[in-house]
Amino acid sequence: MRKVIYGGAMSLDGYIAGPNGEYDWIVMDPDIDFAGLMGRFDTFLIGRKTFQAMQKMGDAAPPAPGIRNIVFSRTLGPGDCPQATRSGDAERMVAELRAQPGKDIALFGGGELFRSLLAAGLVDEVHFHIVPVLLGGGIPLLPSPADRATLRLTSHRVYEKTGTMGLEYEIVGARRD
Repeated sequence: MRKVIYGGAMSLDGYIAGPNGEYDWIVMDPDIDFAGLMGRFDTFLIGRKTFQAMQKMGDAAPPAPGIRNIVFSRTLGPGDCPQATRSGDAERMVAELRAQPGKDIALFGGGELFRSLLAAGLVDEVHFHIVPVLLGGGIPLLPSPADRATLRLTSHRVYEKTGTMGLEYEIVGARRD
């Protein structure tokens, strides 16, 4: 079965984007092999708010060859994201995707989408690069209210040039409080 991996960059104080969705604080460490990291995926899951923030910043480019982008929204129309598949039923679609042959699936942005898929038991791993910056506010990695999840560290690396820390965890259990 394909894995769903939530990943990206996070500030040291736990935010995946600034208060207005900005991500200009993310440093691009030359030692991070982004092509290698992305090479294990053939599908990107994107929440509506993340998609719209990408559009606003000019980064909502057409999908890369061999990558399927799926934007989850109940409000966007077909013309709003012509380069992506749209779906309003994230849990059903992700469960179906996991059962299909293919590479792993990247949950790319969307703390609220992560929260709902985590609660449904549909996220397998969490991979984040912790950027040495304190934003003081913004969009949290996991918005409240959320279930508790237990993680097991599977990999870590310090990138000396920027002080970024790469952390990878397997989700070993979730508990509704």
